[in-house]
Amino acid sequence: MKRKKKEYLECAAFTVPSLFLVMLVFYIPFVMSLYYSLTEWNGISKSPKFIGLENFKKLFSGSSDFLQSLIFTGKYTIVFMILVNILALAIAVALVQKIPAANVMRSMFFIPYIMSMTIVGFIWKFIFSQGFAALFEKTHLGFLNLSWLGDSHLAFYAVAFVGIWQALGFYIVLYIAGLQAVPTDVLEAAEVDGATSWKKFFKVTLPLLGPSITTCVFMSLTNAVKVFDIILALTKGGPGGSTYSVTLDIYREAFQNNNYGLGSAKALVFFVIILVITQLVLKAMHSREVDL
Repeated sequence: MKRKKKEYLECAAFTVPSLFLVMLVFYIPFVMSLYYSLTEWNGISKSPKFIGLENFKKLFSGSSDFLQSLIFTGKYTIVFMILVNILALAIAVALVQKIPAANVMRSMFFIPYIMSMTIVGFIWKFIFSQGFAALFEKTHLGFLNLSWLGDSHLAFYAVAFVGIWQALGFYIVLYIAGLQAVPTDVLEAAEVDGATSWKKFFKVTLPLLGPSITTCVFMSLTNAVKVFDIILALTKGGPGGSTYSVTLDIYREAFQNNNYGLGSAKALVFFVIILVITQLVLKAMHSREVDL
């Protein structure tokens, strides 16, 4: 009994402080935001004015930019998820082959990921505005003379390109780990049975990469819906609000417009949308995984 009591106290000594910090940082602010979403509050006054569901009605009445930011975030998430996973898998397949300087190339792809997203955004802002102009004077290539950050249609592709470029190395590493975990005896058995390289990849390797694909798809989804830093550095939501993501819109509403009630309502609606989408994606991806 004394030993069990000692183990219980040791377990409590390690877990209770962690639980307290998690509650203090996450759960208590979440509950407070539930209350503030039902109020009209500027973040300064001591007594927020209770207005019920008016903030939520305003979100879907067309008088808010929230729906437009949801559309942009949805488009960005789809493009980011598809392209970053396809490119990362293709590059990972190439880098697991016995080619010269494979390790150096892995490091080169991974370096942008360890850089601050804000710094990456400012670097590419300089490239789009001045670097492309200098290259156009020498090469006269048409796409270099386009206003990538000043055109409302092109700005989306510029933001998506920079986001994919910055994150690509992380997903390459995950796919390389998954490819190296594929049993060699299974691949050898498929080769003995006469399978070509393409059939081995699509019929053997790809199904066995199920857990890695699930992880990468889930992480690319969560990272894409949270896009903030790159947009803030590249376009600040412009031109004309065409690149406002939901996170940037929430930030602007709460911390620039000092409308914490409406900002909290936007954050809660966005939280529910992400929760539903991630659960559906995880369920769909897990159902396609193959076990040996």
